[in-house]
Amino acid sequence: MLIPNGSVFMPAVLTLTGIPGLESVQHWIGIPFCVMYFLAVIGNSLILGIIKYEHSLHKPMYIFLAMLGATDIALSTCILPKMLGIFWFHLPEISFAACLLQMWLIHSFQAIESGILLAMALDHYVAICIPLRHVTIFSQQLLTHIAVGVTLRAAILVAPCLALIKCHLKFYRTTVISHTYCEHMAIVKLATEDVRINKIYGLFVAFSILGFDIIFITLSYVQIFITVFQLPQKEARFKAFNTCIAHICVFLQFYLLAFFSFFTHRFGAHIPPYVHILLSNLYLLVPPFLNPIVYGVKTKQICDHVLKVFFSKNPS
Repeated sequence: MLIPNGSVFMPAVLTLTGIPGLESVQHWIGIPFCVMYFLAVIGNSLILGIIKYEHSLHKPMYIFLAMLGATDIALSTCILPKMLGIFWFHLPEISFAACLLQMWLIHSFQAIESGILLAMALDHYVAICIPLRHVTIFSQQLLTHIAVGVTLRAAILVAPCLALIKCHLKFYRTTVISHTYCEHMAIVKLATEDVRINKIYGLFVAFSILGFDIIFITLSYVQIFITVFQLPQKEARFKAFNTCIAHICVFLQFYLLAFFSFFTHRFGAHIPPYVHILLSNLYLLVPPFLNPIVYGVKTKQICDHVLKVFFSKNPS
């Protein structure tokens, strides 16, 4: 239904352009993205399988790692199949309802991953700062509550973004989204109406989830480092610090990419559009790809079991 001013009323189908300015080389860009995706799925699935079947790894640290791996697989799967459909098979159309669903899933899984990273930081804090109470505090019941809590927090806080788009925004100047997937601000910018409430709520969700989590993760590690540097033995300090290094690497790559992508998308008016899109894609694809590598290399128990899977010899 066309409105006199040329806007479109509640479009049934939207079109994803891919990476603006790089359309001629998108099919080549899809190759490393596809490789990263398959390595992410294989690596995280391997870690999930090892943690599931190795009873000695049924501890909070590894259970959180399994949750992170499952979230990484789900997050990357939300965007890559459609992205490759655009790059390789020229299938840019997506229904409006499917676009909103993809947006909700992507932002929900991002929030879940942030919550899991916070839980892992708190686990390290308790294990290093108050080790005698670790088993008591991180009981199976608490782990269940954390899993349910981070999932509900993400789903509930992101859901109003869908409602505001569906109910508040009726007219769109175009049905073409200059992106590789359905992102909240990319959809909101299509509307002809006042979108201030959408922008304000988007900022509220970002800072209430990512901002809250990063503050408490930082406070946890400040306290951890204070405790570690007070240990009398150098070997004990090194062992405690080495326990946290993998999580610090994952924490830095996730939040640095997240905030860089977030702020360039909203305030980087002079940055070329393809830079925004590439950063957004890397933000969603790089952590799932790197997380199993970082934890596989830096976590001895995981590394030992991975080597056992690939290099153990069957008895003759």
